[in-house]
Amino acid sequence: MYQNFFSDYLVKLQESNQQWWKDLEQGKAAVSTPLNKAMQEQSLEDTAKLLEGAANQPAAMLQIQMQWWEKQMQIWQNVALAANKEQIVTPEKDDKRFQDKGWQDEVFYNFIKQSYLLFGRTYLETINAVEGLDDKAKERLNFFSRQAINAMSPSNFVGTNPELLKLTMEKNGENLVKGLQSLQEDIESSSDILKVRMTNNNAFRIGEDVANTQGDVVFQNELFELIQYRPLTKTVNATPLLIVPPFINKYYILDLREKNSMVRWLVEQGHTVFMMSWRNPGVAQKDVEFGDYVTEGVVKAVSAIEDITGQSQINAAGYCIGGTVLASTIAYYAAKRMKARIKSASFFTTLLDFAQPGEVGAYINESLISAIEMQNTARGYMDGRSLSVTFSLLRENSLYWNYYIDNYLKGNSPVDFDLLYWNSDSTNVAAATHNFMLRELYLNNKLVQDKGVKVGGVWIDLNKIKVPTYFISTKEDHIALWQGTYRGALNVGGNKTFVLGESGHIAGIVNHPAKGKYGYWVNSELSESADEWFESADHNSGSWWTHWDEWLSSYNPKEKIEPYPQGSENFPVIGIAPGDYVKEVLPIQPEAEEKPAAKKPRAKADA
Repeated sequence: MYQNFFSDYLVKLQESNQQWWKDLEQGKAAVSTPLNKAMQEQSLEDTAKLLEGAANQPAAMLQIQMQWWEKQMQIWQNVALAANKEQIVTPEKDDKRFQDKGWQDEVFYNFIKQSYLLFGRTYLETINAVEGLDDKAKERLNFFSRQAINAMSPSNFVGTNPELLKLTMEKNGENLVKGLQSLQEDIESSSDILKVRMTNNNAFRIGEDVANTQGDVVFQNELFELIQYRPLTKTVNATPLLIVPPFINKYYILDLREKNSMVRWLVEQGHTVFMMSWRNPGVAQKDVEFGDYVTEGVVKAVSAIEDITGQSQINAAGYCIGGTVLASTIAYYAAKRMKARIKSASFFTTLLDFAQPGEVGAYINESLISAIEMQNTARGYMDGRSLSVTFSLLRENSLYWNYYIDNYLKGNSPVDFDLLYWNSDSTNVAAATHNFMLRELYLNNKLVQDKGVKVGGVWIDLNKIKVPTYFISTKEDHIALWQGTYRGALNVGGNKTFVLGESGHIAGIVNHPAKGKYGYWVNSELSESADEWFESADHNSGSWWTHWDEWLSSYNPKEKIEPYPQGSENFPVIGIAPGDYVKEVLPIQPEAEEKPAAKKPRAKADA
């Protein structure tokens, strides 16, 4: 009876997929888009390969099915005997879905919990046990099956969650009424995917509660604003520091509240900090290309800083895709045979070699990328709200379904949390830029290839980067896998320092020394293998910020100087920080897109 359980389930899954697609065509399911269609077709193709592989190894499938059946019977027997508290299947240590006592103490819920966990693990084990599947197909099947399994978790439904059922009865369903109102509000503010609110969107004011380190806007063009922060020390380091944030998020992740602001901490250490604040693109910016972020972005910022400070070289740091832009800029300078305008470069969780991108790789294949390109081109940009949900679904239980339960089923109001506020403050990506990133960087991995990427009319080569570089990545990063960032570090020339921090893509980087929360690993010898590097790396307590600051001191004259003036004759102060671009929120209204930039920069020509 149960020998063909998983085979039957796979067939039903395929039938369900086919029916879902028919519903899409008839307008009965979610909004039909090129991406939805491509994902459906890819799912059917991968499922067919899985079924074929499973059929070719019946003995292995039978063994997995029998193991599942034996454990399922053990769960039933243990739960039926109320005195037996032994758990056959337990949640992972970081799984917080089943913490309520009802999941353990009440027979019905205990049985549901263990049966669900057993099914999910066995299903994923079945996928991994099927031979003949290529790695990419297996990666996609694992990722999207995990998404489906976690979406079906009994913790996500009132009737099968003891905590939710008790709460609903105590409140006479008022929690669900309040949750329904929150759901309606979120639907109205979402794009083509439901974006669950993580925090109170009215809790923080940009420039007052967050992004409040004092500074001035000294340059603005159609792509970015340049902020020069005001000094907090009587003397400063002679070499200024430019930070290039990612353009897929807003810069103030590095300038949240005072207690966790990297910008403020750097200024307190005597650095003259400049920050780029990218424009939030709409339809009018649809043709902005990746190379524009180099030639009209970082190159312009460097020229302005040189003019303001009188220094011919600067230190620079790039975060995530901002680091990719920074590396491309240095390679661009080398290709143009321009003077070495950047003295040292630091890269925060930056991918240069995209062969190991992490779980986002599940979306990287020809059919899905073609569909996204079609969707981007039609719209003019990649909607930042959808992009935000995509990243949240890389950690669906902790970054999506828990908020779904809290907001819609428990009826709770979102908490006031600055980091989550920033995470919800989404930005679009221009169509041309996003298409280039997906196809040329992620799919084709062109940045590390000879004559793979052209910027400003010249081929760039990362091997031509000869300035000292500092790479900081994080061990639990799910957006830029640290083994992948390590590969990128091997592709640049010059002296290289690689550091691995604890925690993830955000918390591991925004790690103020005063908190003493996460440590880091260092190893001066860069092995060919990331794992070999880690095996002989030394662990250090405290924030990597202090280690980086010591490293930066090597590229600063020992003698400190009087603070630089704010702006210059060629680049006068045109506003106060945080500027205008960072305040643009989604969705961007069409009438706003037609307006030109608020102020035109007065800038001298590039050297």
